Amino acid sequence: MNGEPVEFEIAPAVPADAGEILTVQRAAYLAEAQLYGDPFIAPLVESLDQVRAAVGGPDSLVLKATAGPRIAGAVRGRLAGSTCLVGRLVVAPDLQGRGLGRALLAALEAAVADRADACVLFTGHLSEANLRLYRRTGYAETHRERVADHLTLVHLRKSLAAPAGAPGVR
Repeated sequence: MNGEPVEFEIAPAVPADAGEILTVQRAAYLAEAQLYGDPFIAPLVESLDQVRAAVGGPDSLVLKATAGPRIAGAVRGRLAGSTCLVGRLVVAPDLQGRGLGRALLAALEAAVADRADACVLFTGHLSEANLRLYRRTGYAETHRERVADHLTLVHLRKSLAAPAGAPGVR
C-alpha cells in the first residue's frame, strides 16, 4: 500500500475532531475485524461520545495527523503512573504505508517523555503489519495474552528513559 509521500501535520486533537477521528478509526479497523472474523472489536463499536470523552479527557492525550483539511490519522495516550498506555493508533486506509503511523507514534512518545519512562501497547497476534511497525520503532514484546479462541494479544513496551550512564540525556 505504499504510495507517494503525503504532507501532514501532527497536533493535539480537540473534542470537535471526535467525529472525524471515529470515522478514520472505523475505516482503519475494518481490516482488523476481517482478519479476526470479529465485527465487534472495541474500536468499531466505540461511540462518538466515548471518542469525544477520550479526546477531552484530563489524563489523556490524543494527537491527530492532518493532510490538508482532512484528519488522516490519530493516536491516543493515557498516563498510568510513569507509563504511557498507547492506544487506537489509526491511519486512513488510503494513506497507510506512508509514515503517518510511525510519525504519530513518535510524536506521542516525545509528548510524554518528560512524564513517562515507557510506553506500552498491544495488538492482535495476526496483525503482522502492526507488529512490524512497533518492532521497527523500538517496541519489544513483553508477553502474550489469549483473550478469545480467535485472539491473542501481543503486549509490547518501549523504554523512553535514557540508558544508565548515557551522556547528555535526561
